[in-house]
Amino acid sequence: MKNNFFLLIIIVFFTACNDNKNNEYKIKYSEQPIFQKQIYIFGVHPLHNPHKLFEVYQPMVDYLNKNLKNIEIKLEASRNYDSYDKKLFNGYFDLSLPNPYQTIIAANKNYNIFGKMADDTNFRGIFIVRKDSNIKNIEDIKGKIVSYPAKTALAGTMLPQYYLYKNGININKDIQNHYVGSQESSIMNVYLKKSIIGATWTPPWLAFKKQNPDIAKELTIIWETQPLLNNALVARKDFPQDTLKKIENLIFNLHKNIEGKKILEKMELSHYEKADYHTYDKVREFLKKFDAQVRDIGEY
Repeated sequence: MKNNFFLLIIIVFFTACNDNKNNEYKIKYSEQPIFQKQIYIFGVHPLHNPHKLFEVYQPMVDYLNKNLKNIEIKLEASRNYDSYDKKLFNGYFDLSLPNPYQTIIAANKNYNIFGKMADDTNFRGIFIVRKDSNIKNIEDIKGKIVSYPAKTALAGTMLPQYYLYKNGININKDIQNHYVGSQESSIMNVYLKKSIIGATWTPPWLAFKKQNPDIAKELTIIWETQPLLNNALVARKDFPQDTLKKIENLIFNLHKNIEGKKILEKMELSHYEKADYHTYDKVREFLKKFDAQVRDIGEY
């Protein structure tokens, strides 16, 4: 009986060993590649609504992905300026296209400036009114509602507010300031007569006219501000430098090929160019004046 018992144990032991060996050396096949691409998030500040922003900037992201190996860049829109600011200032984006005000703060926190949009003459604020409006002079807007994209929009808000200040309007007392969330909303508030005048800047207005010609024909530009430096390209400080160099080469040479020119055309832009921290010293000077003379803007 004992001998049979020990024989049974030996048989079970060797059977288990054979099963383990079979399992250990079984080859498994997969339909998916083992290598995973490194994903980087590219955020663009809300100079357009999310749908329009993807229409304008996704072609550039697709172009980068097509010409870069082992990485994938994903475009991310934000529903408004507050949402974008929170993500940018917390270092959420790997790459981003902030406005100059946001650039200054980002450069003091988690990001390095490596480039910018060219065409600085387009980076100016403009005031939109209805063609049937009675607004002719600056004095005519006193007591009225003025719409803006957001408090942190430099071209669409700060430059127009500085213009009003230089022309005798105390924006904190003489008018009602409505921050409506986007460039398009600022324009539409004028069309819908929710505001007597709306502030925005050149590229969103040009894009709006193309997309909404029937509405745009009821509107017109009444005043323009002086220009400042255009939007920046920034990379988080821990972004791989070898990869960034490849991205720089692709972006800064977009205007030299047919595909790139089509991409830039959607942005109402001639080209991108190199930039660094000190490129935006003029913006820092403007923000100091604005903060001291017009209204408090917090950190910068």
